[in-house]
Amino acid sequence: MSSRENHVPKGATLPDIQILDNDIWATRVPHPEFKMLRAHDPVAWFDEPDGNSGFWAVTRLDDLVAVHRDHRTFSSQVGGTELEELERDPEAREARRTMLETDPPEHTRIRKLVSRSFTRRAIEKWESTARALIAETIDGALAEGKVDFVDAVARRLPIQMISKLLGVPDRDAEELFHWADSVVYHADPDFSDVLYDKDDTDPYRLLPFRSPNSLKVFEYAQQLAAEKTRRPESDVVSMLAGSDDLTPREFQTFFLLLVIAGNETTRHSLSHGALALAEFPDQLHRLRENPNLIDTASEEVLRWACPQIHFRRTATGDTTLAGVPISAGDKVVTWYISANYDESAFTDPFTLDLGRDPNPHVTFGGGGPHICLGAWLARLEVRVFLDEVAKRIDRIHLVGKPERIRSNFINGLKYLPLELEAIN
Repeated sequence: MSSRENHVPKGATLPDIQILDNDIWATRVPHPEFKMLRAHDPVAWFDEPDGNSGFWAVTRLDDLVAVHRDHRTFSSQVGGTELEELERDPEAREARRTMLETDPPEHTRIRKLVSRSFTRRAIEKWESTARALIAETIDGALAEGKVDFVDAVARRLPIQMISKLLGVPDRDAEELFHWADSVVYHADPDFSDVLYDKDDTDPYRLLPFRSPNSLKVFEYAQQLAAEKTRRPESDVVSMLAGSDDLTPREFQTFFLLLVIAGNETTRHSLSHGALALAEFPDQLHRLRENPNLIDTASEEVLRWACPQIHFRRTATGDTTLAGVPISAGDKVVTWYISANYDESAFTDPFTLDLGRDPNPHVTFGGGGPHICLGAWLARLEVRVFLDEVAKRIDRIHLVGKPERIRSNFINGLKYLPLELEAIN
């Protein structure tokens, strides 16, 4: 970390702080570093070691919300939402553009194509399906006793649910989501053969996340769209395949976005939620004794888990944020995982409190046009999961060391050894 010439940090001079290194994220969330930034330099300048221009790190909740609600000043479209500076490579920027990398009215146009399938009312119709799936999954895990919770429970429900919404046949789901994992976990050697921060990924610069497996997802998307065109059903891909509002590449990147986003938020919320219940067993007992806490409990698990670590915006003109001057063209990176533990917004944020109210977490974004399309789906899945856990599980024990995904972009667990103790 270093201060930019026109930036005067508030408070004490900070030591060298690292929040980008994927190796750090493979072992822990750098909460102490974020706490120091929130206290002394909440809009802090970071140089980047890879020749990029550097960025402003936004770590307090109120400032993050201000950025996300002002898309005219802080654009997703100008430079994208990743740290990679695609504005230097217009061909790659256009090839890799998804709905995330657009501003209104373009963002609104694309989002409207599927938004009706993700409204609260539309998602609530899936509750019985989600409940049956998670009950069966938990019962299976209880029968085994000791399980890798990620593989046995957390990974299964969101894949099954988003597959049904999209119209992906069960026979294809496992392979499709294996590809998707390798795309978004592109810095973890357990998932990807090509690591974006270690290998030469220039041959794949026109592909999302510079991942060659993006092509496999694209090819599958086109095959599925062709099938749905011949035999349309009441699913999202049938809806998109019958629309003339997307180019073939827009459809491919939109499909990839839905596959990844519809899976990751819930998978890691369930994993982190189960680990938190093992660490705070009183909260599982509290929920069992007070089932009316289910809604606040769901929001607290979503705050706690915070699967999305950060997103980028680009300043469209000279401006200020929290009194810090920001120049046109500067990268502004909002750190969700810091904002969700902001002491000025949450009392005792490092304690799981299933009755926390209010709970202004930003797991789904800070408002504005980019509020998460799948928020109601994730809420449904987390709520049903917690409800069924409280009915079936008396105690959750951690029986080994969890393993984190090597990523400064996704806050995920890839291995979580738990012993589940059934209610007698």
